[in-house]
Amino acid sequence: MTPASHSELAVGIDIGTTSVKAVAADPDGNVVARARVPHKIVIPEAHKFEHDADEAWRRGPREALAALKVDDVAAVSVTGMVPSLCAVDADGVPITPGLIYGDVRGRTGSGADPSGSGETAAFLKWTAKEAPDAAGYWPAQAVANRALCGEASLDTATAFSAYPLFDGNVWDEAQLKELGARPDQFPAVHVNGAPVGKVSRDLGVGNAVLGASSIDAMGEQLVAGADRDGDVMVILGTTLIIWVLDTGWREVPGLWTIPHLGGLENKSFIGGASNAGGLFLNWALRLTEPTAEEPVPDRVPVWEPYVRGERTPYHDPNRRAVLHDLNLTHDAASVRRAAYEATGFVTRHHIEMAGVEAKRIVATGGGVRVPEWVQALADCTGLPVDVVAVPEGAALGAAFMARVAAGLEPDMAAGARWAKTAGTVEPDAAWAEPVNERYRRFRELAG
Repeated sequence: MTPASHSELAVGIDIGTTSVKAVAADPDGNVVARARVPHKIVIPEAHKFEHDADEAWRRGPREALAALKVDDVAAVSVTGMVPSLCAVDADGVPITPGLIYGDVRGRTGSGADPSGSGETAAFLKWTAKEAPDAAGYWPAQAVANRALCGEASLDTATAFSAYPLFDGNVWDEAQLKELGARPDQFPAVHVNGAPVGKVSRDLGVGNAVLGASSIDAMGEQLVAGADRDGDVMVILGTTLIIWVLDTGWREVPGLWTIPHLGGLENKSFIGGASNAGGLFLNWALRLTEPTAEEPVPDRVPVWEPYVRGERTPYHDPNRRAVLHDLNLTHDAASVRRAAYEATGFVTRHHIEMAGVEAKRIVATGGGVRVPEWVQALADCTGLPVDVVAVPEGAALGAAFMARVAAGLEPDMAAGARWAKTAGTVEPDAAWAEPVNERYRRFRELAG
């Protein structure tokens, strides 16, 4: 393989819940540089969940880009979680907390789909009251784009996640007025993959194009390679995200249905987002000391992993984590294994609800670096798990979107050629029967 010149490099930046990740990739999707800039999750009260938006959304992307130490980059693009919102001043500097998914100030009681929950509208109502004279009210992606190129912009997918504030074409003046805002306080919206400006020269990446932003899960989907019948894409991140590939378009109560980005005819994804990801695991594992002992298949308790409520399929912010069925045969290894199994059980439940015959899991996200998590995912679902070669899937997908913006790729569907697998983890037969019993118990407890 002939190495790419620097002018062919593309950079993807992903604003995550606990850090900003960035990768620089060559035309074949090989990562030549990576960076991670951590930031805090601010939890001032049990039901509040926010970022220091200046740290995480404005400074974080700039610092991550600088940390890559690459120059003469062709293009840069950003992804981030949804929903998110903060108020900014005339220079694009956040002046209120960055509200993110699941915060009580966005609670509406609706969770039918990512674009219909009304969470962003509720965020705006609170934020506009806190900062009525703000120059703008922007999601994380718009704050990052302003910091990178001097102009606020947003992609259509992220904007549409704010429905009914954005109707698919424009910011809705009547809806915004009701919440104390105006259309001119919101960023310009561009099609995903469109060029929206040039990255500021002071960031040292040459004359790089900035592409319109996107949603993190869309970036993951673009380059994961979950495109065969029976595929399930599982993102092992701070949030656990499960997408089951389906034919046609079906809506399942409690779950979300989204289009497939890869250009596959008549295909969609059914699934959703669960709090039983890294946010729960990191909390649960801190309760026990790491141990060299191995868990025993029939000596593991059962976690309900709802440390801060649950998203799909229950849409219940008041659920709480409970550890069930503890006895004197359980040790730290048992409790730790139970935490990993909880995420596997949530995944299995989503797959069963989707009603599709699953054949394999494609696992992406930072959690693929944790062997215990991946093995439990395989054991709990009974499916082989293909582990992606690049854990920073959202950032890698953003890099491909950047290439589209620079005119180096024909369309988003071409991102499938960047999908690479590092290996496959098979279910352990010794765990099958005990895990099935615990899954039945989990479903009985969760309802």
